[in-house]
Amino acid sequence: MATGNQQRSEHAGQASSLLAHYRPIDGVVDEMVDGAGNPRPLWKPLIAALQALGPEKLTQRFARADQYLRDAGVYYRVYDKAGTNERAWPLAHVPLLIDDKEWSAISAGLIQRADLFEQITADIYGPNRLVAKGLLPPGLIANSPEYLRPLAGTTPAGGYFLHFCAFELGRGPDGRWWVLGDRMQAPSGAGFALENRVATTRALSELYGEMHVHRLAGFFRRFRDALNSAAAASRGRVAILTPGPLNETYYEHAYIARYLGIMLLEGEDLVVSRGRLMVRTVAGLVPISVLWRRLDAAFADPLELRADSQIGTPGLVEAMRQGTVTSVNGLGSGLLETRALLAFLPRISQELAKEDLLLPTVASWWCGQETERRHVLANLDRMVVGPALSTRLAFEDDGVSVLGSSLSSEARADLVARMEADGGAFVGQEAVTLSTTPVYVDGRLEPRPASLRVYLARTPNGWTVMPGGFARVGFSLDPTAIAMQRGGQAADVWVVSDKPVQRETLFPRESEGFDRTMPGSLPSRAAENLMWLGRYIERAEDTARILRAYHVRLAETSDPAMPLLEELRAYLDPLGIDVTDPVPHGLLHMMDSAVYSAGQVRDRFSPDGWLALKDLSKTLHLFETTVSRGDDATRAMTVILRKLAGFSGLLHENMYRFTGWRFLEIGRRLERGIQTARVLARLTRADAPEGALDMMLEIGDSVMTHRRQYPVQAGRTTVVDLLVLDPLNPRSIFFQIERLKMEIGLLPGENGSGHLSPAAKDVLKLNTALAVKEPSDITAAALNALSDEIGGLYSSLAKAYFS
Repeated sequence: MATGNQQRSEHAGQASSLLAHYRPIDGVVDEMVDGAGNPRPLWKPLIAALQALGPEKLTQRFARADQYLRDAGVYYRVYDKAGTNERAWPLAHVPLLIDDKEWSAISAGLIQRADLFEQITADIYGPNRLVAKGLLPPGLIANSPEYLRPLAGTTPAGGYFLHFCAFELGRGPDGRWWVLGDRMQAPSGAGFALENRVATTRALSELYGEMHVHRLAGFFRRFRDALNSAAAASRGRVAILTPGPLNETYYEHAYIARYLGIMLLEGEDLVVSRGRLMVRTVAGLVPISVLWRRLDAAFADPLELRADSQIGTPGLVEAMRQGTVTSVNGLGSGLLETRALLAFLPRISQELAKEDLLLPTVASWWCGQETERRHVLANLDRMVVGPALSTRLAFEDDGVSVLGSSLSSEARADLVARMEADGGAFVGQEAVTLSTTPVYVDGRLEPRPASLRVYLARTPNGWTVMPGGFARVGFSLDPTAIAMQRGGQAADVWVVSDKPVQRETLFPRESEGFDRTMPGSLPSRAAENLMWLGRYIERAEDTARILRAYHVRLAETSDPAMPLLEELRAYLDPLGIDVTDPVPHGLLHMMDSAVYSAGQVRDRFSPDGWLALKDLSKTLHLFETTVSRGDDATRAMTVILRKLAGFSGLLHENMYRFTGWRFLEIGRRLERGIQTARVLARLTRADAPEGALDMMLEIGDSVMTHRRQYPVQAGRTTVVDLLVLDPLNPRSIFFQIERLKMEIGLLPGENGSGHLSPAAKDVLKLNTALAVKEPSDITAAALNALSDEIGGLYSSLAKAYFS
């Protein structure tokens, strides 16, 4: 290591080609170099390390980071004119470095600010002294869509409105950090900060190990422990409330839930019963005491807030009024993000905290006051003017805010007229000049504007600050282009010390106790999606086996009119499978449905499992346009079957045998039993075409087993015996029912009362009836009836666990 440091020092002492073309912008602070273009001391080890690697290795290292993000499935949903689409997480590979002494000053300022906002929220929804004293305009509060009147007078459970906050910072031309905006509604990005750290350290692992970079895990552990303690005190559970997979940051919701071991729920999973928030699980209603919400407050309760909300839970507001659930953050805290509120913070800080703000706020003027409006109009060229109630930042292009200096004379006159007519609708803010940080572009470093998002979490010992957060970095020098929806990038933030730092993890100390989550605490919606995932995967496998058998024979005979192939077409057509397409749309639809079901329970999937499933889908969609009929399609179906087997094996070998796995397994066994019975009914008829029995064994993946079990006699009876009645053949119908009987018997509610559930009774009847059958009893009609009876098990299970 000493040799590496020596080599880097030598590189740092030379004119670095990385910096040869690095040109800071006049009048703009650059994070990496000073005004003379010399690297700042904090950055020298990083510059030397990048220089020592060279362009080729750097490109490989950064590609490794990008590959990790792709493999992990990290994405951000973008909304544009074309609709919504998933965009790969845009990592800016060079981290932003901040000295930990400077970070301590930032942390102190943000803790002061978080405490101030707690007091403001308590006053707005309580005695309203700030309005009474003229420190806050009543119209600014009353007109805000984020002011929730049903919460007025409510004291939150636990005594606090705010538990998890984010602040947007920017370094100004004077070198100081300024607060550009506050995020109290449902702050996003903390999970992405973790992924930024993992990806960046994979690219720069040696350097990360040598530099004393503060770890992030301790921040999340302390917050997780605080949430669990609060929930345990009221004998409930912690959950994260998400709007669902179509939300722009849903990946992060699932990632944080998986990382911290917290249930991820949607509004439909919850119900308020007798004033208490409950989650519908397969074991019945389970109380939720702490709800970390990731949806806007107005959508949380259609009964008292937005009546058109499809993602909320009726009665949630009443549960909060009764103090039976803690909301992180409290409903109504989104009011603190109002841009015009920034104009009043300095005076409010003096009133409530008796001190000035440690971190200055971007200069703001609410134009509902005559003097302030005149000031904004007189200085319009250096102002950004926008809606007073907007929650967007001054440097973000929200499509409504305008930079005064960029206005035409006509547009300027129109803006002035509107401001004179209704000044209270506008806020003026000083145009922000953000500092720049380096990005790696085509083998060299270039400056780009950046803002910093920092996170605070409440613990029993007060606020804790995430040592880093993440930086939003522009693709260009346009400061409005750093927003993620506009195509900005995200960089990791390294808080660097001059001495070794504590290597914190999520694990508790050995002396601390632990709680084990009961297996039955599985939300009903999650159980249903896991069951359908199992069904879709099994359905896709069965279809791929039939298609492979079809194309093997088509390649041999080149005669699609062959009776056996006609028989398969007649079987598949009603199922939406058109064999004239080498990769039918029906098969693609099955795989898309599997991905959708898995996406609904993303928090319960390992990265490897998700990657395997997405790879399956990608391969299948690629084959749709590249595969031809016959032998080519045969090989393609073999590839798909191999990948399906790999995915199923991954789940079988690696997935914890909790209730969720059980529903997944039940789904697979249900579908295999149904599909096997249906195909058998078709291909074992007395008038089935020649070769039907051989094809049935092939579809049932039992050719070799049949040859070993029945070396002398072979015919319809032996095929039926092997694929219907054999208890040792994992492809037989009897085997599926045996497994179903066992797994259903282990579901919640099956072992306590001594009475069998309807589903358990149904599967026992099926098992008993089939156990006494002889091959001669298994007619085509009996097989079709058996398929329907197995399908009926789903209805019994759905009624018991999903309704």
